Amino acid sequence: MQVPYSPTPIRLGPYELLQKLATGGMAEIYIARREGPHGFSKRIALKRILPQLAADHEFVAMFIDEARLCAQLTHPNLVQVFDFGEEEGELYMAMELVEGTTGAKVARAAASRCEPVPTEVALYIALAVGRGLVHAHDACDEEGRPLGLVHRDVSPGNILISRAGAVKLADFGIARAAEFERRTDQGQLKGKLGYMSPEQVTGRELDAKSDQFTAAIVLAELLMARPLFAGPREMDVLVKIRDADLSVLERHGYQIPAEIMAVLRRALSRRREERFPTTGDYVSALEEVVRRGRLVAGPEPLVEWLQRVGLVKAAGKSGEHIIDGTSKAPSGDVPLSSMRAGASAKASGAQPIAHPVWTGVPLAKLDPFPHSNLASPTYRLDMPGAQSGISLPELIDLLGSGAAPPNMLVSRDNGPFRPATEFPELSRACGGPAADWDDAVVRDPTVVWSLRPGELPLRLFDLVIARATGMLAVQNGTVQKKVYLVDGVPEVTTSTDEKELLGVLLVERGLALPMEIEMGLAMAPRHGGRLGDALVRLGVLRPVELVRAVVDQMRRRFIELVGWKTGQLTFTIDVRCPDDETVPEAFNPVELIVRGIVEGYSNEDLMQLLAPLEHALIVPLPRAPVSITSLRLEAPEMAVLDSIKGRQTLSQIAAAAAERGIERERVLRGVFVGLSCGAFVSPAWPTAYRQALPTIPLT
Repeated sequence: MQVPYSPTPIRLGPYELLQKLATGGMAEIYIARREGPHGFSKRIALKRILPQLAADHEFVAMFIDEARLCAQLTHPNLVQVFDFGEEEGELYMAMELVEGTTGAKVARAAASRCEPVPTEVALYIALAVGRGLVHAHDACDEEGRPLGLVHRDVSPGNILISRAGAVKLADFGIARAAEFERRTDQGQLKGKLGYMSPEQVTGRELDAKSDQFTAAIVLAELLMARPLFAGPREMDVLVKIRDADLSVLERHGYQIPAEIMAVLRRALSRRREERFPTTGDYVSALEEVVRRGRLVAGPEPLVEWLQRVGLVKAAGKSGEHIIDGTSKAPSGDVPLSSMRAGASAKASGAQPIAHPVWTGVPLAKLDPFPHSNLASPTYRLDMPGAQSGISLPELIDLLGSGAAPPNMLVSRDNGPFRPATEFPELSRACGGPAADWDDAVVRDPTVVWSLRPGELPLRLFDLVIARATGMLAVQNGTVQKKVYLVDGVPEVTTSTDEKELLGVLLVERGLALPMEIEMGLAMAPRHGGRLGDALVRLGVLRPVELVRAVVDQMRRRFIELVGWKTGQLTFTIDVRCPDDETVPEAFNPVELIVRGIVEGYSNEDLMQLLAPLEHALIVPLPRAPVSITSLRLEAPEMAVLDSIKGRQTLSQIAAAAAERGIERERVLRGVFVGLSCGAFVSPAWPTAYRQALPTIPLT
């Protein structure tokens, strides 16, 4: 629907707008007043959708959803929504006005004074936030069905503190809306890179444990008066979050009581299953700390500290008005992650570390180089059959795919021929150690296999089961891939397939245009040769999008590899990825192999591979190395595997499945996965595949 917009409204419905306070990624906030008969008057916070989004049906729907959602949440530690209305087609939301300060200002005050927030005060804030989250996570609709809410943006700027010491969590504007993160230039995550969970950084599905992680970040930072995750580049911050790098907490949390440290370490675990089972359990653990320590975690110590540091004034004196409604801190309310490193550096006499965040300024102001320097050069190659006048992206594709050697002589803009490695814009494309396909490790492997159809998934499962550490190199025709395994988990995958280059993936996913990739490549030498960093600097990508794209790139490379039917495989033990500039990511190897089988093996492939088992017995192993539940197959395939209890032939399994309405293709896929992972055996299955593996010194 088309929503009319007036630049400076005086009234919306029954509310008189008194003062504009803030503008966020989705809406703008006003102090408003509603008057009634007999002198009744009440001040509220009024939220209205931004004018540039008012005609966007999706944003309007999200705004309506937020109002409906918040109306169902009534808790003393959550900002209350009182009213939702429409005036001449314009939507608005009336909310509780919290007069006082924010968690962001609390953190900033502590950092500027190089003085952690008192333990009792920090625990009181953390408990209030946690209790509000518990209410939201446990919320149900009118029919008693769980809403499954995830706040997604628990950060200091969304913690509101009244002058009386009430602590309230605000802004459910992006709850349950993962797709919302890319909907606006303002960005719901901009300036809050330090307050995300590992799964949020890598784009995985979020649950309540993500909020538990970010709530624990806030508590840790209040107790340290410094950022938990910080770095000179956005990518550095995101990688530290992805890895749940708690080195700052271990170094600077020496004054934090051991009981609180134990709670923080658990809530900040990288793996979700290692955190507290629920946010309620996290809150209970903090309450136990308060009880055992006989601490006074209440509003009085909080108010006293706020008055002492000048964030609120004593009763009877005018104070500032702080309200909910934005996912971006109001002007001047800088997130702790952008300046606390400077405060800690000030204390030690070191230079503050910048934490740059792109703010949408024009490129001319953003980059010191003039636009004329971004003109695309042309290149000539000193190799037989090479065409002249190729572009930078074309040349990088040749180098990155191995079609052109890194020592090839190149001429830029008709200049003298020099080795490609001497050109800054080509140095990374020429490959670091991880992309060197002619190094000694590749030439002198521990073991070599010539692959047969259907063998590669089995080999990969065996390496995972053996918790092997080393480098797997596979060549199929002209395409080569390397997988660096650590304890059986793939961390880094490199490839010569030009379709799997980062720039190609970004264009394919609609995250960048070809011309933007070319501009990024031209600017890459100024950013250490990193295309991703250049695109972030240009404003084409947000840092979190870059991390997710790189993780997805490695994931897709491995999944595609699983589907290879022929080629040569080598494995070299105890080899780690030598390239310091890679971004390793610990994937679930079983899940990736299964996904590779699903995507890489057609029904015809499976029919041909499993034809010898049509009348051969298939027997489940009592102590299978991989559990059936860990395979994460779809329900029909899982049902097939669960049905194999004794000695059955493939035809018998398929017949029983057909009676339950399960297609034969799903039967074949389930049986193939079960045989590949070693959960089942059959005399007709080529056991020779596995005979060589026990001789490999994997441990």
